[in-house]
Amino acid sequence: MKFFRLDLLTLLISLFILNSCKNQDTVGLGVDSSTQINGTQVDTSTIIVNTVKEDSIITTGATKNALAYFTDPVFGVTESNLAASLSLPGAAAYTLPSGTISIDSTRLVMHYIDGFYGDSVASSYKLNVYQLSELFNESTSYYNTKQWQANTSNLLGSVTFKARTHDSIKISNIITGKPDTLIKVPAQLRVPISNSFIISNFFNANSATLSSNKIFQNSVKGLYLTLDKAQTTGAGGSLMFAAGDTLTVYCKIVKSGVIDTTQIKLPITKLAASVKHTYSTTINAELNNTTTSGNVFYLQGLGGLRTKVSFPNLLANIRSNLLKKDSDIILNRAELVVTPNPGSNIPYRPIPKITLYRLDIAHQRIGVADVSSSDPRNVAANAFGYYANKQYRFILTAYLQDILLKKTIDYGTYIAPIDTTNKSSVDIVATSQIAARTVAVGSDKTSPYRIKLDIIYTKIAK
Repeated sequence: MKFFRLDLLTLLISLFILNSCKNQDTVGLGVDSSTQINGTQVDTSTIIVNTVKEDSIITTGATKNALAYFTDPVFGVTESNLAASLSLPGAAAYTLPSGTISIDSTRLVMHYIDGFYGDSVASSYKLNVYQLSELFNESTSYYNTKQWQANTSNLLGSVTFKARTHDSIKISNIITGKPDTLIKVPAQLRVPISNSFIISNFFNANSATLSSNKIFQNSVKGLYLTLDKAQTTGAGGSLMFAAGDTLTVYCKIVKSGVIDTTQIKLPITKLAASVKHTYSTTINAELNNTTTSGNVFYLQGLGGLRTKVSFPNLLANIRSNLLKKDSDIILNRAELVVTPNPGSNIPYRPIPKITLYRLDIAHQRIGVADVSSSDPRNVAANAFGYYANKQYRFILTAYLQDILLKKTIDYGTYIAPIDTTNKSSVDIVATSQIAARTVAVGSDKTSPYRIKLDIIYTKIAK
């Protein structure tokens, strides 16, 4: 009898659990089942995409700084040059060491940071360094469109190299008063600089120039770094360098008959990238197309290209075709799926992460509700715009539901490249810290890879 009761109890619990399971189309809805009509999935191509140029970008103070000369067979040519402010040691007043100083060598030390894009195998690069003929003012915000003036008739230094952006190297570590040692350091580019430049602007500078970092910067102006177009072979690429580079002077000091080796480091306290895109006929044709949706669309880093996406008839069609006056709908899930054009990722991989944002009434960028930390409907940031399984996906359930209910007006929705550094939230500001590009399938109805919006909705009675 006890066993019989136990079996009966188990059966009742099982029936209760099974009865609580629902179809996936209705999961998460706060609706009354008595008014619920159905759950339906819509795969629609009612999407318009147009490639447009990215907004201008402030590049001073960036974590990643691009030095580029890259010829892309689809997009065209991208160039990025760097202007650099040069400071006194410690960025403060400086007194030269006492004794007789002789320079062994001078190196501009540039530290690679993740983000190289292009050809690291066949291409070789030549970097030229010049002195700026205009002041790099550290209190000024410089845009990527800034064209710097430099004394290109006087080459301060150059180096020809391969893009070994993750290979550590060994250098001599100079320790004052002790023997030099050989140490391994992270990947970096070391550019020989003319000793005459450092003698003229630093060692032979008067005491007034060395008494203030600002006076020194006004005197030296800064440095200009550019890849030599004639000497950079192959397709080239975009190299990323970290902030915090230095101009290091290796020298001997003779004092009271004692010879010692030392190094004096003049920090590069700020960098600014000047970027230029020369687009191909294909890209220019797409930029000029403002009347029809593109069968393909283009995304490009370094302040290049973004894409405007709109759903002009989608929600209106849902209302007119699927609803009656006595019913309404709730979106269970709306997901925008973007797929790179097959074959376009060889030999250059797609952008690892893209973003999606909307414009407010003042046409300022703002995140959609689905990734807003203040909206309880928000989704995880790491599931928004990452390239995985050969696709990018965006959850737009809250955004489109608000448009459907007329709580939000679509003043413009855009997809754009974004850096992968931030993983805790969704960035929407235009950036120069990513150099990759993506060719994606647009509204081409003949392609199974076309951009699509998958919607799962529930129709409910009013």
